[in-house]
Amino acid sequence: MNLAFPFHFDSRGRSARCDDPRHVRDLIEQLRFTAPGERVMRPTFGTGVAQLLFAPNSPELAGATQMLVQSALQQWLGDRLTVQAVRVEAVDAALRVLVSYRLRDGELVTESFERPGGTA
Repeated sequence: MNLAFPFHFDSRGRSARCDDPRHVRDLIEQLRFTAPGERVMRPTFGTGVAQLLFAPNSPELAGATQMLVQSALQQWLGDRLTVQAVRVEAVDAALRVLVSYRLRDGELVTESFERPGGTA
């Protein structure tokens, strides 16, 4: 079992735990919302999509987001998952990121991440 993200306490007052599939999803979320340079001991960790937050929504923004997310997943989480596909959709004022990946045990997972009014 792994520590849950974000860190919190369970009903017994202990550090909350989660199973491996949930932990991998949490790692993806941490990677997406961390800016390179934000972590002192890992200055290249992160996607940099926060820099695109105030850019106008467009197919070009979707393409840049797709490239940033896919390359960061492969670089930082390649030992935990195999990226099958990263699809970014520009929907009105929001970007939706769909990530399909295969866990090391072979399970195929597709997760949707969305942030209204900016990047996912």
